[in-house]
Amino acid sequence: MARTRNCRWSGPRVFTIVPYWIYCFCAADRMYHDERGLACTTDSLEAVRLFDQAVRAYLGFRRDTGNHLKAVLAADPDFALAHCLRGYFFMLFARRPLAGKARQCLATAEEATTRRGASERERRHFAALDAWTRGHLERAVAAWESILADSPRDVLALRLAHFMHFYLGDSQRMRDSTARILPAWDPRVPGHGFVLGIHAFGLEESGDYEPAERVGRRAVEANPKDIWAAHAVAHVMEMQNRHREGIAWITDLASNWSGCNNFAYHVWWHRALFHLELENYDTVLDLYDREIRADKSEEYLDICNAASLLWRLECAGVEVGARWRELAEKAEPMAQEHMLIFADLHYAMCLAAGGLEMALAGMVGSMRRYASQSEETEARVAEQVGIPLCEALFAFRRGEYQAALDLMMPFRYRIHRVGGSHAQRDIFERLLILSAFRAERFDIARMLLAERTVARPKSPWTWKTYASVLDALHFSDKATEARGKAAVLLAS
Repeated sequence: MARTRNCRWSGPRVFTIVPYWIYCFCAADRMYHDERGLACTTDSLEAVRLFDQAVRAYLGFRRDTGNHLKAVLAADPDFALAHCLRGYFFMLFARRPLAGKARQCLATAEEATTRRGASERERRHFAALDAWTRGHLERAVAAWESILADSPRDVLALRLAHFMHFYLGDSQRMRDSTARILPAWDPRVPGHGFVLGIHAFGLEESGDYEPAERVGRRAVEANPKDIWAAHAVAHVMEMQNRHREGIAWITDLASNWSGCNNFAYHVWWHRALFHLELENYDTVLDLYDREIRADKSEEYLDICNAASLLWRLECAGVEVGARWRELAEKAEPMAQEHMLIFADLHYAMCLAAGGLEMALAGMVGSMRRYASQSEETEARVAEQVGIPLCEALFAFRRGEYQAALDLMMPFRYRIHRVGGSHAQRDIFERLLILSAFRAERFDIARMLLAERTVARPKSPWTWKTYASVLDALHFSDKATEARGKAAVLLAS
């Protein structure tokens, strides 16, 4: 890492009285370059080295990421970009109280900038954090994309843009965001494998399954600890209903993830989905208790994993015991924060299934106020999708299946706006199908399942449910055929 030019002051600090243009000229030169050649405004080579480690740990979903960042700020308390990174980390938790802490980090970064200066790239990071803390998600992602246009090796901007495209439900932009920066990367650039893993997931969510798997496997070969790349390949197998391959893929790689944070629970959730489709219900419950919900955390992704899995199990007729109550108690304090509507929907599942009907009614009322009063990006998502979907979840839980169907049908093609992956949103597609079936709207259920047999031709659940609908419509021969396809898939 080369320093651009030494510009240390030999006497007392007089930044407040020298002409501002002189200060900026000198301050801007006090830089080292990170391991990908990007200039960082800091006096400390050690701080930049430690910053690289913190970013690397973040990309790898490592439990010690926060410790690396603390070391950066200990080496240089005025490293503005490191304070911005700390703000990003707070925002990734999707909690209102932590958004306030993120704004404090931004203020600290800006204070450091008055003493040190900052590059245009760094200032765009500050703008992204500012927009994110204000709930303007599109502005945040635009800031990261503008960084990538000029600095395509800014892997931090890439990863955060990837995250935000994901929760904006925009799979094509998630794919294209990485595709356009790939020419700037090769295996000699540190972090190249992580970029491949990010690109693989964008390809998968865009339906480009063969290249997604190929790129994802390359990333895992380059770095077997890259859990995001392994997760991208697992998604391909989920979408292609390659259940046994998916179980083996996750099981064979699991020993590499011992240092990973709670994202490992999400990959175990994928393994549980594979077992669920194969009707290995005891195994699913064991994975739930032993891996997915082992530490009873309050993090939104952990709640989402657990809620969607229990809901699927119950829809399959499996008794889940008292597990909902624990989730409902965790979800209730967060149900009116509305940081991510995707998370809100899973909190609603928990409240409905846990019997906290008053809390759920309060949540829907809060979401209505949020949608009508806020200018945040997620307020529009709440208005157009979140509120009716929460009401549909509640209606379904009460056994009001026609009401759930009527609520969901008008916006079924907008559900992607809540964010999440195709695999995660599949629960809402199943909810729509089951609402039609249980409301005895077999005509609609048949239509929805005919679509699904094209999209997921190797799904046993799809064919078994289709058989039940065809039986209800007295298409006995077709029902027998559909049931036979399910049996073959389960046995193969």
